[in-house]
This record gives sequence, C-alpha cells and structure tokens, in this order.
Amino acid sequence: MAIKRSELIDAENAGYYHLISRCVRRAFLCGVDEITGASYEHRRAWIEQRILALARIFSIEVYSYAVMHNHYHLVVYSDPLAPQKWTDQEVAERWLNLFPGKLNNPKLRLQ
Repeated sequence: MAIKRSELIDAENAGYYHLISRCVRRAFLCGVDEITGASYEHRRAWIEQRILALARIFSIEVYSYAVMHNHYHLVVYSDPLAPQKWTDQEVAERWLNLFPGKLNNPKLRLQ
C-alpha cells in the first residue's frame, strides 16, 4: 500500500531520496516499441536535460539518474532549508527560469 509523501519526507531535514516514475498501459518513455516499431529514443536527451534544469531551479542535487524505456530512477539530495538563504532577487530569477515570459505578458499584468 502506498504511503503519503508527507509521512515519508521530513520537510525540515536534509535527506537522500530514490525517486521512480513510470509509464503505464505499455506506453514508452524512450527506446523502440517492438510492436509498432516507433522510436522514442529522442526523448532520452530531453528528459535528462529537464531533470538537470529543474534540479538547479529547485535546489536539488542529482547524484544519479537512469532513464529506461518505460520509467526513470533518480537519486537526489534535498535540503529544504537551503532556499531560505536565497534573496528575493534569486527567487524571482528562479521563478522566471521555470516560467519564462510571464513577467512582460500584458495579458497577465495586474490592473
């Protein structure tokens, strides 16, 4: 039976975590689907780049990762107190790295 993340992860102390995410219903993340012959190998580089980019934004250290054909594994270190040392400017820069273009969009400006 699954355990809630709030019971698994201590929000106040640093820790190492093994994370897994998988595709369901015979979906392919990477590699070649032997039945249809479709290749999804181009996704592997996208996934690796995204993992590393998000780690920098969210202050997560990635120690290891493996991207398989229908799932991936990550070994990460998280220190939830580290972002408290960030300045307001650094928080804003990280936000804009995650959501580029939101600052100057006239449709989103407050009245």
